[in-house]
Order: sequence, then structure tokens, then C-alpha cells
Amino acid sequence: MFGPVANALWGHYRRHPFQILLVWLGLTLGVALLVGVLSINQHAQQSYREGAKLFSNPYPFSIHHTQRTQRVPQAFYIDLRRAGLTQCVPVDRLQVVTPSLDDLNLMGVDTIAMLPLLAERGGDNGRENKGISPVNAITSPYPVYVGEAMANHKGWKDGQMIDLLDYPAIGPLRVLDNDALSMGTYLVADMALLRTLSPHAGIADILCGSLTQAERQQIRNVLPPALTLTKTQATQLGPLTRAFHLNLLAMGLLAFVVGLFIFYQAISLSMTQRQPLVGALRQLGVDGRQLSGVMLAEILAWVVLGVMSGNVLGLMLANQLLPAVATTLSDLYGADIDLVMHWQWQWGLASLLLAILGAMMASAWPLVRLLNTSPGRLSQRMTLIRGTHQEYAVQAIIAILLGVTAWGVSYWESSQWQGFTLIALTMLSAALALPYACGWLFHTLARGYAGARWRWFFTDAAASLSYRGVAAMAFMLAVSAHIGMETMVGSFRTSTETWLQQRLAADVYVRPGNALLPRIESWLEQQEDVSQFWATYRRELVAPQGRLEVLSVGDRALEKQSLAVKSAQPQYWSQLHQQRAVLLSESLAAKFDVSVGEMVNLPAPMGERWHVAGIYYDYGNPYGQLVVSTHSEAGEWLAQGRPSLAVVLDKEAPSDHFVDQMNTRFSLSNGQVQNQADIMRYAMRIFDRTFTVTESLCVLMLIVAISGLFFATLATELSRQRQYSLLRYLGLSGRELIALGGGQLVILGLVSALIAIPLGLVLASMLIHVVLKASFGWTMTMNFFPMTYATTISLSMLALMVAGAWPVYRMLKRTAAASLRDAQ
Repeated sequence: MFGPVANALWGHYRRHPFQILLVWLGLTLGVALLVGVLSINQHAQQSYREGAKLFSNPYPFSIHHTQRTQRVPQAFYIDLRRAGLTQCVPVDRLQVVTPSLDDLNLMGVDTIAMLPLLAERGGDNGRENKGISPVNAITSPYPVYVGEAMANHKGWKDGQMIDLLDYPAIGPLRVLDNDALSMGTYLVADMALLRTLSPHAGIADILCGSLTQAERQQIRNVLPPALTLTKTQATQLGPLTRAFHLNLLAMGLLAFVVGLFIFYQAISLSMTQRQPLVGALRQLGVDGRQLSGVMLAEILAWVVLGVMSGNVLGLMLANQLLPAVATTLSDLYGADIDLVMHWQWQWGLASLLLAILGAMMASAWPLVRLLNTSPGRLSQRMTLIRGTHQEYAVQAIIAILLGVTAWGVSYWESSQWQGFTLIALTMLSAALALPYACGWLFHTLARGYAGARWRWFFTDAAASLSYRGVAAMAFMLAVSAHIGMETMVGSFRTSTETWLQQRLAADVYVRPGNALLPRIESWLEQQEDVSQFWATYRRELVAPQGRLEVLSVGDRALEKQSLAVKSAQPQYWSQLHQQRAVLLSESLAAKFDVSVGEMVNLPAPMGERWHVAGIYYDYGNPYGQLVVSTHSEAGEWLAQGRPSLAVVLDKEAPSDHFVDQMNTRFSLSNGQVQNQADIMRYAMRIFDRTFTVTESLCVLMLIVAISGLFFATLATELSRQRQYSLLRYLGLSGRELIALGGGQLVILGLVSALIAIPLGLVLASMLIHVVLKASFGWTMTMNFFPMTYATTISLSMLALMVAGAWPVYRMLKRTAAASLRDAQ
């Protein structure tokens, strides 16, 4: 009996082919966005666990200067090689910028020292693009090697030259197989190329392969005081990047929920349109068990199809977004992420389980409603459509209950999961209340108009909620998420830019070594262009709350540098001159759970009972920072720390010329002396790139939601042929019908948007004041961007107008008599 019943029920899709696309669209795109985010997160976490991956061969140890802007003497590397530590290789780094303002990380290696490694990777084996040829690598013009994935992302071709802003063009480019090198976002060349671009002494790091305990002790015994041997940074990246990946996962789950709403809409519409057929089958003797078996098989088939196609599209999406994520993680945390990603069964299993759970939740009520309705009532065309209005009333009651639950959750202890739970309850509550609110509004407007056309317009708009209501919920969620992210990112950008302008009060910043500091200070005192300068010393503390950075600030720095103070006691600058007064960054104050005016206990050698004179914003230090005066009791300890100089020039003095002058006189590297304007431009460029992936997910989610509304409207074309044909017979022109069809969807979209705007602002507020504070320990000022919101809403309305008018236009291409005949 399964076969005949299945043929009868599944034949519905032959008569309504657009519903195939609608059902497939919701589940597939929801799974695709979720799988894309899951795959990126898992791939990045796997890279952290494996450590930095250079040439597909982990180098778990690094020898570098304690002050990262300083360099390792080349003579020390030569001594290591002579001592038999051939697993250690020198590495140099240079960051360059293309004319299109793309940041590139150029890595210089000693090709000769890496000959054994290159031989293992098939260096010169007849295939030019398999690996690095040592002979070609050390011959001018020095080739630049890049992985195939990175080249595809940038649009580079083998043999081309890469133009740079401040340096000569580099190349020719050599594109390597993805399996030949695993360099992440780095471009690799022989160290001689970096020396020609930026001549300086020493090397950036010495990377070492596996080292025994005895070899590690041997290295430490000969290390100069300024050098240190540590594990590579990538092995400790998990805690730093957890919030970044958690935010990505939240966006992926939200996109999956939007897809489920569309899937629910499609399944509900499909079952509603099949109600007369189900009623006839029930009257012919088909029982509920047989019907439910066929419908469950149908849902399972949709799940399998959606998961398979969603995984394929998700992997394609992840490979498109991965380079942007890898560049962001490299810039922010120094993480090396492999740009080659392959499908893993864990993603498929996770998406399958979520899809089954989501599909069952989305299909349960429409299926139960269809099976529990009596056969006689099912034969009536509008039975289940009328019932949807009662369902929306129930949804509104559930929405109120969810709102009350969200109010209760707001009193929980503040954490990331508390914030995300609060966001989920709030957004779900608003989404469930939307159809009922729209229906009430449309019926009220219909009663307020005396004209027949407008009464029909709003009455029909209310009736259309039976097949557009859930899609409107998905649209509202997508718009609110988009507005929420626009507000959060815009507020973050404004706050960061303001904070940088406050913190970067000087024109030039110098990070010399302790030995070089007196010479530079003496030279600065003789320069007529220098208005004033001051030194700041930095040291680190290890506390139960984590690693801390301590800054010792002099009197002139306190007078000149206006820290972005969030709260402070009156005359806190003078209080800071006291021997045991301290300024805390906002994140550090949260870790120690202290506020202004209280006492804080700090680890040795700082000691206990320091007076908190003020708390300031700090978006640039993941470990927490505190500031004390050079007159404090910790002044002598801090005077042995890493120094940095801030130099203020006269207004007429060009900072670029001053920087070049210092570089030439003291042989400083680019990382040791920096122009304030360059720091600002670079910081904001990294900021804009950081949120590229989030913005892309928001746009994709909005496109999915608009597509859901469009296909929900298109899928009901046949059922609405009768009423549109009658309206044509009553004298409405085709242009008026098109305007009415598009106008209904625009009105529905406008109502959804009017709810989505405050909902998005609430979402942004919870992200800023709950999630960000729990993730990083700091907050920021929330700003509003009306023009950005207007642009988002206007583009969405334009898309909805087209989506609503297109199905009507397709019907009008046929005669009214033909449409009326087909609708019988």
C-alpha cells in the first residue's frame, strides 16, 4: 500500500515544481552556512593544535628576542649550527602592502639550511610547481613562492610580478602545489630578497624542529640575556581566539535557524495544499499510520538531499571565506592557518544530526495537524488555512512566555552562554509574535478603509500570512541580525578609532633596546623639530588571573597622553603620582573584580593594596594592562623593563622624514620606529578585514530569507490564479494587479523591518554589554547609523517588491479565461 499512497502524495511536486526548490532551498542553504562555519572553526582549531605549519613540517620551538621588535643576531645562529643543532633554521619576516592596500606577509628563509627538507618535499624533480628548487631560489631575480590556494584567492598567476607600495616589485611568482608547501598566508622567498628590500642586521626568529631536553638545556645555556626559547605561539592560540570562533558559530547557527524557518514554511505549505488529497485518501481507507509513514519517508528524503547538497555548498563557501579568516587570524594573533581544506565526516555527521532534529521540529506540527483533522474537514479547501490564524495566536502566547523567560535569564550570572541564550530567546520571541501582529494590523487597516480595493488588499494580505507568515519570520530575523551586526561593528570601529586617537598622542613611536635608549634620548634633545618626548617602560607579571602587562609612565606622558578613561576618581592624575596608585584597563578591572576607589592586590614584586585611581578602555591588549607612575614603589623594577619612546614633533615637521632619519642614524628596523599615521591606517585596515566574514554571513542570510519569501509567493501561484482571474474580470488592470502583488509583500516586509530595527538594536546592545564583556572583559559606547539601516531596508524592500510582483506578472502573461479554467 506504500507505493500507491506515495505516488499520490508525492505527485503533488509534479504539479508544483517550485515547491521542490523552496523546500530544498531552506534546508540546503541553512546546512551550507552552518557547515561553512563549522568547517572553518574546526580547521582553524586543528591548525592551532598542530602548531605553526611551515613547509608541512612543524617547528615547535622558536628562539626570538624578548622584545618582539628586536632581532636575533646572526652570529648566534651560526654558533648553533656549529654546535650541531642543524634542525634550527633562520627565518626573516617583512610585511608589505600592495597598491590595492592588501597586506602581504613575506617570509625569508635560508634555502641552503633547508636543503634536507626541500629534498624530502621533492624540490627539483622535474615538476616545476611541485616544490622549491634550491638553485633557482638563491639566484637573482629571487622567485617568490606561494601556495596554490593563496594564489587562487588573490588571482595571481605563475610568473607574474607583484607590485608593492613602499618597495620595488617582487617576483617572479612561483605557484606551488597545495601539498608541496603549507604556508598559510605567507609568501616565501630566499632571505636575500628581504635583505635587498629592507637591509637590516640580524634575523627575526630561529625556528627549531624537535629538540630533546638536553638540546633545549644546551640552547638555554648559551642564550644571550635578551633572547628566549619558547614554544611556537600557534600552540597557545586556542584561548585567544575562542571568542572569535564562538561568534562565528553563533552566526552559523542563526543562519541555520533562518533556513529551518523557510523549510518549515515550505513543508507546511505543501501539506496545506495536499489537504483535499489526504482527505480523499482517508475516505478511501488509508489510515494515519500509512500516511505518516509516507510523509516521514518524504521528510527523510528531503533531509538527506539537503544535507548532501548543503555539505557540498558549505565546503565551497568555507574555501571562499577561509583566506579572509586566515588573514585575520594571522594579523590579530600570528596564527598560521593552512588554506587547503578537505571535507571531514565530522561536519557531515553534525549537520545530519542537526538537520534531522530541525526537520522533525519543523515538520511535527504540520504533520500532526494534517493527520488529526477529520477527512470531511480536509475536503474543504480553506480548513487548514483558517486554522493557521489560531496557530499564530498560540505562537503569540508562546512568544510572551519566551519574553518572560528572557527577562529571567537576564538575571543569571554574566557569561557568553548567558548572552547567547538571552539573544536566542529574545529573537525567537519576536519572530513568533510577528505573524499575529501582522494579521491584527492588516485586519485593522482593512476595517478602516471604505474602498473595496484597499479592503481587499489588506484582507488578502492577512490571508497570505498562511503561506508567507513563517517566511516573514525568517526575513525579520535576518534583517535584525544584519542591523545588529552593523550596529555592533560600526560602534566597535568608531570606539576603536577614537581610542587609537587618544592613545596615540605622539607623532612617532620608537622601541629601542635598553642599551640604545640613552643615545636616542640624547640625540632627541638636540633636534629642533622635536617638541617633547617621553619614555615608557613595560614589564610582565604572571597572576592567577593570567598574564599582565605593567606600564611605567612618566610625568610628561601623564600630561600629554589622554587615556580613554571610562571612570576615575576626581584628580586621578595627581593620585597616580602617589606611590601606590594604579590605573587598570577595563578587562583587568573585571578580572580582579574591583572598581575605582577600591584597593587591588597585585602579584610580587608589585605587592598588595594598590589604590585604583581610574579605569580606562583598552582594546589592544588581550592579557590586561595596568599603568603606574615612574614615582611609584615599583619604579625601580619597571626601569629594567622594555622601553619605548613617544616623540611629539612640531606641527611643521614631516614625520616620514623624521622616521627615515632615525632609521638611518641608529640602524633601526621598520618594527622599531613607527609613524603614528601608519599605525592608525594599519590598525583600521586590519579591523575592517576582521569583520569581513561576519558581514558576508549576514548578507548571505538576508539573501536566503528574501529568497524564502520569493519562492513562498511563487509556490502559491496556482492557488491564487482563481482570485486574480476574477479581479481581472472585475476591471483591474494588469499593472494594478502587479502593484498590488508587489505591494503586499513590501507592506509585509516593512512591518517586519519596523520590528527588526529595534530588535536589531537590542541584539547589538546585548552583544556589546553582555557577550563582548564576558568574552574580552570590556565594553564600548553604542552608536547608531540611520543611513546604513535605511540602505539595508531600502534594498530589501526593492527585492521584496520584485519578489511579489514577479508571480503576478507570470500569471498575467496568460489570458484570464485560461487562468480561471486552470484554477478550477
